[in-house]
This record gives sequence, structure tokens and C-alpha cells, in this order.
Amino acid sequence: MREHYTSEKKQFLVLYRSFLFRVVDLELMSADADPIRLLGQLAALLAGVSYLFTFWVVFTPARFSKEFLWTMEHLLTETTMVVVGLFSVLNWDSNFPNKHDVLILAPLPVRTSTLFRAKLSSLITALALSVLAVNIFSGLLWPFLFSSTNGGGFAGVARSLAAYWITMLLAGLFMLCCVLGVHGVAALFLARQVFLRLSALLQTAAFFLFFGAFVLEPSLETRAALAGTENQRLLAALPSYWFLGLFQQLNGSMIPEFVPLARRAWQAIAIAISIGAVSALIAYFRTMPKIVEEPDIVPQHRRSQQTIPFGSSLQTCVTLFSVHTLLRSPQHRGLLSFYLGTGFAILLAYIKTPLEHGILLHGSRGDAVDIAFLTASTWMICLAIIGVRIVSSMPHTLRANWIFRTTSTRRVAEYLSGVRRSLLVIALAPAWLLLSALFLIRWPTLQVVGHLVVLGFVGMIVIEMSLFGSQKLPFTCSYLPGQSRANVLFWSCLFVLLPPAAVRVEQRMLTSPSVYAGMIVLLAVIAVWARRRTSTSVEEIEEMIFEEEYPPDILSLRLEAADAAYRRE
Repeated sequence: MREHYTSEKKQFLVLYRSFLFRVVDLELMSADADPIRLLGQLAALLAGVSYLFTFWVVFTPARFSKEFLWTMEHLLTETTMVVVGLFSVLNWDSNFPNKHDVLILAPLPVRTSTLFRAKLSSLITALALSVLAVNIFSGLLWPFLFSSTNGGGFAGVARSLAAYWITMLLAGLFMLCCVLGVHGVAALFLARQVFLRLSALLQTAAFFLFFGAFVLEPSLETRAALAGTENQRLLAALPSYWFLGLFQQLNGSMIPEFVPLARRAWQAIAIAISIGAVSALIAYFRTMPKIVEEPDIVPQHRRSQQTIPFGSSLQTCVTLFSVHTLLRSPQHRGLLSFYLGTGFAILLAYIKTPLEHGILLHGSRGDAVDIAFLTASTWMICLAIIGVRIVSSMPHTLRANWIFRTTSTRRVAEYLSGVRRSLLVIALAPAWLLLSALFLIRWPTLQVVGHLVVLGFVGMIVIEMSLFGSQKLPFTCSYLPGQSRANVLFWSCLFVLLPPAAVRVEQRMLTSPSVYAGMIVLLAVIAVWARRRTSTSVEEIEEMIFEEEYPPDILSLRLEAADAAYRRE
């Protein structure tokens, strides 16, 4: 019995460590890649968010009011919940073992319960580390300020520290259990093929829900707002305020307005843990046989095998391959949803004020377009292209790229034209058509038509800038993480700051036909120059790249060639 327990414990530890380091899919990376470096950069990014919430407090000598402290408590709790929710959705496909795991582990004497405990423990550990990273600075400084609401002193500071970290961990556990519950219920009641197709919609909806709630959630941290009868239904539907009340209870700074919120937080934690754990456990044991017995993709019987042409045969092949890969790969759909959800949050933050005033829904159909919507549309075009470009740089079934290697017989410039066409079809065209429908239905004016023409040229310019020097096919090249470039910050700042200023200039030009025509000519010239520049950058490249490598630490000085040249002279 003791030997059996020891053997099972060793199996658990081995599986736990393996699942923990597979939070990042290693099969998508280059053989020279360093996943620890990538995880370190993600942790540094979250720590940077925590630092932004903290560094300015050192330079603020004034005492904060109680309501301001409530606002910061709510903001920190809400940020932690969003981060954990996003990471839970990103790990959606890691909640259950894949076919590769089952085929390897099924013949071995490993119990399914051991596999489940190792998988769940690794997931909880990864998300606990994300909570630690996003609170690494704020979790050490802000509790000292929050202790002023419970009497202060050493005992008050210690209690605030404990209350802060317990609240953050419980809030993160609540989000994890909610995602596990939705995942488990869907896997339990749906056929596997239906579940795999629905998973993409659930992931996308979760991303947009988390980002949208984070941006649009109203500020109700004042005592009057918490006590207002008109806000009680809203407070009952916002989990971040529940855990604000829970923190007040643990911190010893409870007031009557927080009592129902804290009670609802404890109830939500109990319900989420029960539903999440039970549904995931049952679905886990029911899903294991289906992973091997049922195919992931069911072939469709089509009467016609005709394909839509997107230019030449090579352009059509590259475009259709990119479209089918994006539709069938849950990893890439999840990553694209993450990038689009981030852009969606930025857009909501920018147009929040016009939305609150009802500019989009009320008023005459011919009134002027608010500049916030013009800027948001420009950002949407850019984010759609950049998101697809980043996602397509990560491979799908990397071992199968030998097919592309053996058939890579054309010039790199020809493949580049196919990649350009795929970005036009997948990213620019859908975003532009969606914006055209939204703008023309609400504002059917010549100025809106002119703005849509400008958006088309801006999208083409962004595509050419993203393809400069590229010699890769979408979804076929290994991903090399951890590389940092000095110009990334510059282009990020330019991307954030340029559209608002450019749209203001454009709004003035739209009122003058002659000036607008000059702007269109200028954009067309820039687009043609950018396309020629991109094509020229790959003219001397002989072959495509399928395996990325870090630059060598020791650079050859080519002394042999120099010595041979010297002897010939």
C-alpha cells in the first residue's frame, strides 16, 4: 500500500511539472526557443501593470480619502479578476488532455484521477503565479494605506496584508472556477465535434465580455452610490464589487453598505467552486474516451469543390490555407480573440463618453460624426491587421511544414504577394465592411464615404509596413519568443498617438473637396511607395524561412577569406 502511494505521488509530481511547463505550447516554438524567457517576459509585463498602480503613490504626500481608497481597492481587485479570467480562457485547451496526452498516458499504469489532479494543480499554480505577478508591487504598498481604515498600527497593517492577498486569491479562484464551469458544462452536454466548434465562440465571447466589463463597469465606490436603491441590481450583477465588500469584511473596515456584497461574494465562491469542480471532474472522465474514439474534425460532404479565386493560383492557395487554418485552429482563434479583445477594450475606453451621451443611437441621422468614432475606426483597422499578422506568425502543426519546404520553388516575392492577399481578405476586408455598414447606417453622408476611402488606404499602408522584410508563410514557421527590439516602444507610441492627431486633420480636410483630393493622392502615393519598398526588401532573398534561430553569440570575422585574398594579391 505504501509503495503504491509512493508510486502514485511520483506520477503526480512528474505530470504536474510537465503540465505546468506546458502552459506555453512548446510545439509552436522554434527548437532554439526559450519558453522560460517568454514566461519571464509575461511575468514582467504583469509586474509592470502592478508598478503603474504603485509608483506614483511614493510622490504623493497627501492623505487619501476613504472613498478614494475604496476606488483603488476596487480597481486592483477588478484588474486581478480580468487578468486571471483572460489567462483561464487562454488556457482553455489545456484544461483537458489532448489526444497526444491520452495516446501516451493511456497504456501506462496512470490513474485518470492522478492525471486530473496534476492537470488541475498545474492550472491553479499557473494562475496563482499570475495573481502574484500582477500584485507584486501593489500588494506590498497599498495594504499599508488600506490599513488606515481599520485602525492602523502594526496589527492593522498585518491584517490588511492578509486581507488583500486572500481577497485577490479568492477573486482569482472565482474567475478560474467560472471558466472551468462553463468549459465543463459545455463538454458534458455537447457532442465532442459540436463542443470543439462552440469552444471558439465561447472563448471569443469570454474575451470580449471580460474586456468590455472592465472598461464599461460604472464607478460606484462612493457611499451614496453603494447605498442608492437604483444601483442595487447593478451591484448584485458585478462580481468585482462583491469582492470589494469581502475585502472590507476581512480588513475589519466593514460598513452596512458592504454587508450584502460580502455575503454575495462568499455565496458566489461556494457556487463557483462546486459547479466548476464537479462539472470539470465529470466531464474529464467522460471526455477521456471521446478524445481517442471521435475525430476532432468531421469531414463535410460538399456537392461542389469549387473555390473562390483570390488572384493567381499561389495567392489563392496561400489565402485559403490561412483562412482554413484560422477557422480550424483553436489556439490561433483564441490568440486572435485576445488581440481583438484588447483592441475592443481600447476602443470602448475611447468612445465611452460618446456612448454614455447616446451619440451613436440618438440624434438625427445626418449630424456630424463624433471624432472619437473616427479615431476608433482607424484603430480598429490597424488592430485587426496587426492581430492577424501576429497570430499568423505562430505555426499550426509545425511538423507538417515539410510540405511547404519541399514545394517552395518560387521566388520569395511571389509568396509575399500571397501573404499580402491573405491579409487583405482576412483582416482588412472584414473590418472595413463592418465599419462601412455601421457608419453608413448611422451617418449616410459624403464625409463618411470619404473617411471610409481613407481607412482603405490606411489599411493597405499598415499591411505593407507589417510585411517589410518578411520571408515567411503564415502558420508554417516556428515561433521564436523572447526577442526584444528597441523600436517596438517607438512604433507602439506612434500607433497610440498618431491616429487621434491624424483624424483631427482629416476631419478638417473632409469639408474641403480640393484638400480632400490632395490627401487621397498623398495616401495613394504612400501606399504605392510602401508596397514597392516591401517588394524590394525581398528581391535578393533566395528562399523562405521556416525555422527561426537566435543570432550567434560569436560572429565570424571571415579571417579565412581575408587571408586567401591577401595571398592572391
